[in-house]
Amino acid sequence: MSTTEPLLSSKKEGTNNIYSKRVSIDDALSSYAGEFGRWQLRHFVLVSAAWALEALHTMVIIFADREPAMVCRSPGGCGEDRCAGAAAGWEWEDGAASSTVAEWGLVCGDRYKVGLAQAVFFAGCMIGAGVFGHLSDSFLGRKGSLQVVCILNTTFGLLTALSPNYWAYATLRLLTGFSTGSVGVLAFVLATEPIGPNRRGAAGMSTFYFFSGGIAALAGLAALFPRSWRALYVVTSLPSLAFVVAVAPFVSESPRWYLVRRRADDALRVVRAIAEANGRSVPEDVTLRLDDEDGDEEGKKGGGYGDDESAAARSSTPSGGSIVDVFRSPTTRVRLMLSVLINLLASVVYYGLSLNVVNLKTNLYVTVVVNSLAEMPAYLLTALLLDSFGRKPLAIGTMLLSGLFCTAGSLIAGAGIMRVVRMACGVVGIFGMAATYNLLFIYTAELFPTVVRNAALGCTAQAAQMGAIVAPLVVVLGERVPFAVFGASGIVGGMLVFYLPETMNKPLYDTMAGLEEGEKRSTLLE
Repeated sequence: MSTTEPLLSSKKEGTNNIYSKRVSIDDALSSYAGEFGRWQLRHFVLVSAAWALEALHTMVIIFADREPAMVCRSPGGCGEDRCAGAAAGWEWEDGAASSTVAEWGLVCGDRYKVGLAQAVFFAGCMIGAGVFGHLSDSFLGRKGSLQVVCILNTTFGLLTALSPNYWAYATLRLLTGFSTGSVGVLAFVLATEPIGPNRRGAAGMSTFYFFSGGIAALAGLAALFPRSWRALYVVTSLPSLAFVVAVAPFVSESPRWYLVRRRADDALRVVRAIAEANGRSVPEDVTLRLDDEDGDEEGKKGGGYGDDESAAARSSTPSGGSIVDVFRSPTTRVRLMLSVLINLLASVVYYGLSLNVVNLKTNLYVTVVVNSLAEMPAYLLTALLLDSFGRKPLAIGTMLLSGLFCTAGSLIAGAGIMRVVRMACGVVGIFGMAATYNLLFIYTAELFPTVVRNAALGCTAQAAQMGAIVAPLVVVLGERVPFAVFGASGIVGGMLVFYLPETMNKPLYDTMAGLEEGEKRSTLLE
């Protein structure tokens, strides 16, 4: 049987015509398989665990590249110049192996190397997000790409632990960034595409809990290995291998990816598996169609992919897209440019406010845990309000909330109570931007059809990584200037969202043609 034929179809006796009820995947989930049952819940949890892996590889630098305290153990006292290190009698409190800073003396004139290692990591993320975004939309698929990047993360992470010098370390951080940058995007798309349209938004909002949980777990792991940054890289790299071995075999490829790759039988197989696990069933006369095809009622000729005329028509349907296809369409081109700018600005604020926490000079392990837990109410807020207010108003509101409070923080000067007020403005700012950052994933995914969804998300992820590179450079500008920059970024980003369309209760289109046709119908109705 050809892979483009339906598994089950009915033929009218005495003829060669194929008769079936052809529905989109959204309709199949809503009407037959279930939008969010036991199958989707299990699949969602398993796939979303990869977000914790991304958190480990991204945030490990907070502890591995920290600057430990220095102590004077010389009986005769130490010189005032701590940059002289051991020559002046100063020693690292946790030992020279406690961090890269201590081992390679990345202080004073060489302090810039710490920021450089962080910058090259996010540069690698930018490159990898685009590469694997394209591969996951084309022949490698969502699941295959996720497995590949996890294997690469394990390999590069373990090699990082063996770095003989700083430059080898920085190079391996670049390679780790290349494989880490797309983990979240791949996990998000793979987890949400099998979920029905009415539950997809709330589920998508919940993926960031796994990222925050990963950051909290990282703090616990780092506390177990305070004297060895190399051991920390080992224990944060092995979970990626465990995911490939113990979790990936129980994860299904996206039925939407199967369908756009003209593997309709595999797509229908997954939908039937969803229905069976959810205690439901898909009628035998149902076959799947892309959204740029005309739906067939029962008894309409050409109901499946099996007849020659339909197969010929399907041969012209693209089975995979690239970022070039996004730019060819005026509709998706404008959406992509706006999404890139909005994601970049949101990232500057989110990472900037997060990194600004280290200036509090508190216990690093506790601070990281508290910071990760503080973001969770923002995720809950977006999940609760998403389907009531819509994606667009919520994105505008959360970005403006963050921007306005950051702007207020930039206007507050002085110490004492005024410093506490400025800190409170920062807390509200990161609350609002955490909500925006979470919301942008589901919003951006819904703006683009399946055939180019991961390519577009990969592009916006690259923009977000660029914002992550800029954020540390803003933080070093002092106490008030960073707040001004974060405030302006939030306000401008919120204004840009006004130019994006609302996607709530809109179909999750599969093809470029389906999206264009849907936009035409929406325009006519308006």
